[in-house]
Amino acid sequence: MIRSPMFQVFVLWFAGLGAAAQFSKVGVIFEPISAAYAGAAEVTLGLIVSVVGFAGLIFGTTAGLFVARLGYRRVLVTALLTGAGLSLIEAFLPPLGLMLGLRAVEGLAHLAIVVAAPVLIAQIAPPARQGFAMTLWASFFAVSFAFTAWIGRPLVAAWGIPPLFLIHAGYMAACALLVRTLLPADVRSVRVPGTQPSLLRQHGQIYASARVAAPAIGFFCYTLVYVALLTLLPPETPHPAFLASAMPLASIAVSITLGVWMLGRVSAVKMVQAGFGLAIVSTLALWAGWGQGLAMEAAALGLAAALGLVQGASFAAIPQLNPAPEDRARAAGAVAQLGNLGTTSGTPLLAALMAGQGARGLIFFVLLPSLAGILLHQWLSARRRAMV
Repeated sequence: MIRSPMFQVFVLWFAGLGAAAQFSKVGVIFEPISAAYAGAAEVTLGLIVSVVGFAGLIFGTTAGLFVARLGYRRVLVTALLTGAGLSLIEAFLPPLGLMLGLRAVEGLAHLAIVVAAPVLIAQIAPPARQGFAMTLWASFFAVSFAFTAWIGRPLVAAWGIPPLFLIHAGYMAACALLVRTLLPADVRSVRVPGTQPSLLRQHGQIYASARVAAPAIGFFCYTLVYVALLTLLPPETPHPAFLASAMPLASIAVSITLGVWMLGRVSAVKMVQAGFGLAIVSTLALWAGWGQGLAMEAAALGLAAALGLVQGASFAAIPQLNPAPEDRARAAGAVAQLGNLGTTSGTPLLAALMAGQGARGLIFFVLLPSLAGILLHQWLSARRRAMV
């Protein structure tokens, strides 16, 4: 019973929650982290959150190749144990330079998990449950932020930063044990050619394609703002602890309800554009209600809900636009790469904009990528129509 396919899917999702917590364990306690490293520049402090994404930024499009060669379960167990060890060391709050180095290495473990786990989910989930399984996987980032905020903020307020990192270390180790015990052994049947195109050439092939690149380009516009908002918007509101948990929950709720319903009626690309359009409306409402308590928090929740539509539809666009398995794999790698580019650059960029421009910096930081997401998808759609 415990080895049923859907139970295994949930085990992999639990591993994804741990990977997302590699961002959220710092993001939701950004103010205490900033106090622990008082005197550091705002951009440097932002890097403590986002440097985890550097590995995916560099290796995202090719990580799947190496994970397949080594074996998905083996890579997952190794990455989870590595993440546990790094979190244990980080609990001692080492000097800033060493902390940044540990977080950068942590990015390799993060990338391995977010590449291997969804591939295994697609392999394990029964055909009738694959839609639910992939939607569940798509929620891992928002769920992790919500849960980490729920337990992390009061824990750190009462006991300081180290216990949160120690809990994360224990969680990652427990997930490694579950994956090692409950998932089937790797089938070493994947043969990887001895010679591959250069890294630069692979990137050129992927991003020149209006089908392969489209999900990743829209996803970049989403990730650029999402983690940064979850990190830096709640402290600007009267109830930061509430909003830090409620914003990702709003994203999840909309994605698995309205989002699933809409995907049965409109294309994934149209849904991404609709989500960005609603994000623009919510951002203007946030600007109008800035400093007004309830109105500001309601607009922030609306913004998170709108971005939840973008999140789910971006993953759904991969198979919709790419029927061939090899193109789906390349598209998924591009999503990992540009997603990490967004999460890596968004928080330090927003921190710098808010330090210099305040609320106006945050508003334009959301408006411009949202508009770009709509227009870029429209341009790529026109390119695809011209190819038919």
